[in-house]
Amino acid sequence: MKEQNVFTLINQQNGNLAFKMFSFTDNNHFDHLQRNNFYTIIWVKEGNGLLKVDFSEYLFQENTVFAFAPYQPFMFSTDKQISGLALQFHSEFYCIHRNPKETNCDTVLFNNIYQEPFTKIDNLTENKLELQLDQLKFEIQNKANDNYELLIPNLKIFLVTLSRLKALPEINEPKFIEADLPFVLQNLKNTIEENFKQKHSASDYATLLNISANALAKLVKTHYNKTLTDLITERIIIEAKRELYMTSKPIKEIAWHLGYSDEFHFSRLFKANTDVSPQLYRDTVGFAKAELN
Repeated sequence: MKEQNVFTLINQQNGNLAFKMFSFTDNNHFDHLQRNNFYTIIWVKEGNGLLKVDFSEYLFQENTVFAFAPYQPFMFSTDKQISGLALQFHSEFYCIHRNPKETNCDTVLFNNIYQEPFTKIDNLTENKLELQLDQLKFEIQNKANDNYELLIPNLKIFLVTLSRLKALPEINEPKFIEADLPFVLQNLKNTIEENFKQKHSASDYATLLNISANALAKLVKTHYNKTLTDLITERIIIEAKRELYMTSKPIKEIAWHLGYSDEFHFSRLFKANTDVSPQLYRDTVGFAKAELN
């Protein structure tokens, strides 16, 4: 990889990565498990293989964009040569939660437990993204402006473009759905949102939906490529990350808020799914952003 294909900004206050763009021509960057403390967007322009992320595995093709939240585990497995571009940014550089309607990327691009963490790029969007990435490179290379005032606005445009594409139903609808499946799973989505802070077991949701546990498990596995327990756990972890990042609440209070009377049980669950403790997540990703407004 040539040095001119790497564009990096470092947070001068703590020495951590703030923003980075780089090109890649093989899988050396992503062939091992990644658990980054920043957001990662990867555009695989050429090549194909297997994505391992959270509890799931997906086959991917060329011209696909992937989006991963901080400490979301992922890796690419392939014996083919892949090439493309990666963009990474820390929450302290740009916070997607502070003004969520700015880009609509939270729960669409990132933290979307009901869809694959990637989307295919059509020809029109490909041209848009290339222009936007060129503008980002121009801004970061502009030595006349050390403050990079236009870097974040251009990053927002890039995120909005990807969010709009991923939200298009004709691009992201599953290829085959049984007639009654959308209704059942939509009820499941609503039920998880209403109850995940109190109910943590798959059997709880089967009871609430008046369906057998086995039948519900098969529907979830077929449609979401993960178990119902995985789905519930992911939703809990996403909420825990938001609480750790957006507030200064004690970890014990966050655990209680999510239905865990035992703080250590909650911390073990969090670490098992992120590979870091709640406190280390808070220390490395940032916290109390909502309280700073």
